[in-house]
Amino acid sequence: MADHKSTLLLVIFCIFSSAAVVELFYYLFFYLSVYLKKPQETKRTSMPVSIIICARNEAENLRNFLPAVLEQDYPEYEVIVVNDCSEDDSYEVLGKYLTQYPHLRISTVNKDPKFTHNKKFAQFIGIKASKNEILLFTDADCKPESDKWIEEMTSHFDEKTNFVLGYGGYLREDGLLNKYIRCDCMTIAMQYLGMAIRGIPYMGVGRNLAYRRSVFFSNKGFGSHNHVISGDDDLLVNTVATGKNTSVEFRTEAHTRSVPCSGFNEWILQKKRHLTTAPYYKFRDKILLIAEPLTRILFYTSFILLLCFIFLWPWVLAVFVLRLITQILVFNLVQKKLYEPGLLFYLLIFDIFSPVITSIIFLSNTRSRSAKNQWK
Repeated sequence: MADHKSTLLLVIFCIFSSAAVVELFYYLFFYLSVYLKKPQETKRTSMPVSIIICARNEAENLRNFLPAVLEQDYPEYEVIVVNDCSEDDSYEVLGKYLTQYPHLRISTVNKDPKFTHNKKFAQFIGIKASKNEILLFTDADCKPESDKWIEEMTSHFDEKTNFVLGYGGYLREDGLLNKYIRCDCMTIAMQYLGMAIRGIPYMGVGRNLAYRRSVFFSNKGFGSHNHVISGDDDLLVNTVATGKNTSVEFRTEAHTRSVPCSGFNEWILQKKRHLTTAPYYKFRDKILLIAEPLTRILFYTSFILLLCFIFLWPWVLAVFVLRLITQILVFNLVQKKLYEPGLLFYLLIFDIFSPVITSIIFLSNTRSRSAKNQWK
């Protein structure tokens, strides 16, 4: 019996060690690259840009944030707001701005009880109405961090670049939920930006994303993913972007900040909607995205079991401390790069629980259709 117990504990130790190796690989190869990536030498350009914002019942956010987009320090650009079936004061707010900003254009989608649609339809309307080759996307509840946002994001476009991935963070507020939302946002950014740097772009965020209009239409728009409730940002990138045609932008002046969810239920619905796209990713990307949270769960579970039985505890603690030090180093460096101060402690705590929370939400999507009623 003792021999069986020792063998089982040795297997658990091997799982623990293997999980730690995988985790260290992600931190040092993908995540650390976000910090190590130097600002790309870019040629400032004045190429015309079309900014596209989809809005449904966003009157207050348009009132607060749209001026920051309309008052960018850039020579030639248009702002297209797709007012999608809004039932609030959005039309009045936009009408007021129309008289102040000649480069603002509005496309209105009227409500039709016989025709329901997701955000992709509104996005398509905006793209169709655009005049320029370079498209820059954000949301109605977002504001650029500076008036150099357009300049920084579009400076990467050359004859080889079709996509530019930017960082879209959330506004800092009080409360534990806000800390979790910001931590979740930052860790996701570490993944998609780090993987893009390593030549494996798999997604972008619609809060801060740019690509070519010609690329959108040459690939038949949202194509085979048009029926998916979400994915107006990430699935196009996942399908078309490559390591050679994709660039990343980190400078603080190019960041955007969004209004976070105010309640837990609201955040759950938003997260469920975002996770509906995961099954449509490339097989390679699914493996890379599943491997990290899976090994994290295995790492913490096996660590607890090994400590309970005090099995090879000096080695177990050494491996745990090595990973912890690596985490602290990488989290601290990346939070500075993405300007997310005050999150280090919460990142370490949420690291334990977030893969379980995300897994539960993802599995609930397979049993519920509630996420399909959400526009954003």
